[in-house]
Amino acid sequence: MAVSKTDSKARYNGLPRPVSSLPSVSYYDEAHYRRELREIWYRNWLYVCRADELPGPRDFLTYEIGDQNILLLRDRDGGLRAFHNTCRHRGSRLCREARGRLRGNRISCPYHRWTYDLSGALVGVPAADLGEGFDASDYPLYAVAVREWHGFVFVHLGGADAPPLERTMDPASDLLDHWPLAEIEVGHGYRRTLACNWKVFWENYNECYHCPGVHPGLSRLVPLYGRGIMDPLDDPDWAAHADDSDPRYRGGLRRGAETWSPDGRGTGIDFPDLTPAERAAGHSFITILPTLFLVGYVDHVRAIALKPLSPETTELVGLWLFPPEALRRAADDVKRVSEFGVQVMEEDAAACELNQQGLHALGHEAGVLLPQEYEVRRFHDWVRAHLDDG
Repeated sequence: MAVSKTDSKARYNGLPRPVSSLPSVSYYDEAHYRRELREIWYRNWLYVCRADELPGPRDFLTYEIGDQNILLLRDRDGGLRAFHNTCRHRGSRLCREARGRLRGNRISCPYHRWTYDLSGALVGVPAADLGEGFDASDYPLYAVAVREWHGFVFVHLGGADAPPLERTMDPASDLLDHWPLAEIEVGHGYRRTLACNWKVFWENYNECYHCPGVHPGLSRLVPLYGRGIMDPLDDPDWAAHADDSDPRYRGGLRRGAETWSPDGRGTGIDFPDLTPAERAAGHSFITILPTLFLVGYVDHVRAIALKPLSPETTELVGLWLFPPEALRRAADDVKRVSEFGVQVMEEDAAACELNQQGLHALGHEAGVLLPQEYEVRRFHDWVRAHLDDG
């Protein structure tokens, strides 16, 4: 939507001057990586899976982040529970499988057979003598906070001290209230190990300076991206084009395009409750740092999850979610739309890996951010705030 010249709240988004990026060493140093795990990843909500990956009671999966292994399961009533995958006896791992269904309503340690119920309470200790004063209620499993949000499941290692999930959502995010996030289903999945630090990917997400050179197809589909900017107010001369309806200036998809696909055509099965403004925008984003972003289109939702594996490797998982009707009636279109999304992700992955390869250069102590990379600076400030609090 065009920005009005008379809108007193509108202003240029760009940084007033170039600023330094994060130190290059923070992208590959092992000690710094461990610090980020402790102060960022262990202290924020982390996306684990879609709720339908655990369809019924006793279904479980394990999630690993850094040196922490989490057991996520559904209890007898179908409620979600999460615990550290650690026996309270001497610390053995409880579940060795990545996912499955428990045989009964008990979790049994494979080492000494301490047994817990699905609420995490210790209910069995096979020993002839427990010693004076032993009380099983003192040894429940270590609880992890768990939250299902519109079909997406998150955990927080802070347990009872975890803040509300919504408080961690980027306040600059769009709202996806008109997308049926809990009802849509996966039409395509994508998994890749990126040869880059996790922050490199988030930096790439937070700017479109790279778009004209890295994403030629996307830049044709979203003409504003072809100018190397994300928002009309990223242009220092935005006021001169405030009333121009050309997508090069107002944003959104090119004229005649419906969604992110090679030719702009959608699946033909759109979400019915979107507002005219949401349809005109062409894409709406929610960011939940450091773990997930969602993009809502008129006919599908893209979910991209990140997890650091080492200082210089990151796991990326992508889901393309559609109305169930589209999966039944428009399989070819679902495939076409998803393949375009994968192409964009592959282009981003190649750029991020190239970025990582140059960071070890002697003398390259930090990069520089130009005015249009203001969102990258905001992300850097978010990282710095977490580490300063640590």
